[in-house]
Amino acid sequence: MIKTMNFLSTSDHTSVISITLFITLLCACIVIGHLLEENRWMNESITALIIGVGSGVVILLLSGGKSSHLMVFSEDLFFIYLLPPIIFNAGFQVKKKQFFRNFMTIMLFGAIGTVISFTTISLGAIVFFQKMDVGLAIGDYLAIGAIFAATDSVCTLQVLNQDETPLLYSLVFGEGVVNDATSVVLFNAVQNFDLSHINTSVAFQLVGNFFYLFITSTVLGVVAGLLSAYIIKKLYFGRHSTDREVAIMMLMAYLSYMLAELFYLSGILTVFFAGIVMSHYTWHNVTENSRVTTKHTFATLSFVAEIFIFLYVGMDALDIEKWRVVSDSLKTSVSVSATLLGLVLVGRAAFVFPLSFLSNLTKKTPHDKIGFKQQVTIWWAGLMRGAVSMALAYNQFTRAGHTQLRSNAILITSTITVVLFSTVVFGLLTKPLVRFLMPSSKQLNRTISSEPVTPKSFLAPLLGESQDSEAELFIGNGLMSRGEGRDDKNFDCPSRLRMLFTTPTRTVHYYWRKFDDAFMRPVFGGRGFVPYVPASPIERSTHNLEQEEEAKH
Repeated sequence: MIKTMNFLSTSDHTSVISITLFITLLCACIVIGHLLEENRWMNESITALIIGVGSGVVILLLSGGKSSHLMVFSEDLFFIYLLPPIIFNAGFQVKKKQFFRNFMTIMLFGAIGTVISFTTISLGAIVFFQKMDVGLAIGDYLAIGAIFAATDSVCTLQVLNQDETPLLYSLVFGEGVVNDATSVVLFNAVQNFDLSHINTSVAFQLVGNFFYLFITSTVLGVVAGLLSAYIIKKLYFGRHSTDREVAIMMLMAYLSYMLAELFYLSGILTVFFAGIVMSHYTWHNVTENSRVTTKHTFATLSFVAEIFIFLYVGMDALDIEKWRVVSDSLKTSVSVSATLLGLVLVGRAAFVFPLSFLSNLTKKTPHDKIGFKQQVTIWWAGLMRGAVSMALAYNQFTRAGHTQLRSNAILITSTITVVLFSTVVFGLLTKPLVRFLMPSSKQLNRTISSEPVTPKSFLAPLLGESQDSEAELFIGNGLMSRGEGRDDKNFDCPSRLRMLFTTPTRTVHYYWRKFDDAFMRPVFGGRGFVPYVPASPIERSTHNLEQEEEAKH
């Protein structure tokens, strides 16, 4: 009994040491990342990876070549605890006007593009890996397609700037989130079907299952966001405690993700759209203090989770157990890594350039079209592979982070190699590439000045929703002249059919806004429909200002 207690005590103490060291490394990543903030080459993802690799080397030496990390990788840790805050914050902070203005292109790249990339990589893997005698089943080849079709939206957030290149950021980041969700849905769909006898029926089932998961996941996220908005609007939590408002927002967001996982849906897509809906309705229903708190809380949780992931991936690159299994097949492992990297390059090019061409056919003005230089940047910025690819690879090719099978070990080590190479090399070159390909500083300043200001302070948050007037929506598309529509009441709306064919996205935006103001905001709250909370002097002053505005009209 005493021996057992001593063993447990030692085990607990070892865990405490591991967690302490890991948190110390996280702090080091944040400090060094801050010092390199203005560096044109580095970003925090690369910094965390390099620190992770360096720490792995030190641990490997201290352990006598037995282990390189402080804790064992777990898909559950990644998918249940680390990924939700990153994706939710992405939806919560995204500029909705830019996102929905480019929604069709984003969905074209994120959904159709991912399927094209998945198909290209899967077919390429079948052709090349069978010649290398890697020894994989048909399900493994399709899983490889899903694993390497997943771009790294986390790294994209750090190499592109939302203010400097709003169109690029909106397209690459929006596509990245939808891409991650699509990749996970494809991965789950492949795992849930009997692929030993592929026929037309199985193919249609795969497609049907994909669309079912995509639509139901999105609807669940929207419902969760609307429910949180309705609860906070009706119950006025801020009247007694802002802590309750913050808590209910955080828990409802996390609940949406866990419900999606419970019903085998895409938690990524669900929590992303929950974030968008909460920022549009729920965030405006809480008190001023809660708005500041939630904005920075969500951003902080997301930031720490991102650093945690890259730090661990860096450490895992030196996992001696997997490298020992492939030690007699190093040539094959290198060949597989190089082949996968090539397939990633080809798979992304296979959809970025053709789909950009199709997207441009629907755009009437040159300003809205995706230029060739922008297409090259979109192709390059999406080449990075990261934590989602790692987690899916572990899910497919290991059991509890371990494997002794040669083929599985080759795929895991190759995945690590591709993730490290793509993140460090492509990540290092993305910022300089954007500066080289993008407009000169004068043009850039004009672009920035035409967009809503988004400094990092709370005074002009990303959540700001500057609304276009009807005139602004349709000027430049041949539907009205500059002198028309200054007064919305005198706005002579063009025919609906003409609007829909000429500017489909903006027309949908125009009618959605009318529906939103007439039906949604009165029920669920939002900007302009904030409940009056007598206990809050800030809310009282806001309420009085609103009353004065109403009296003027």
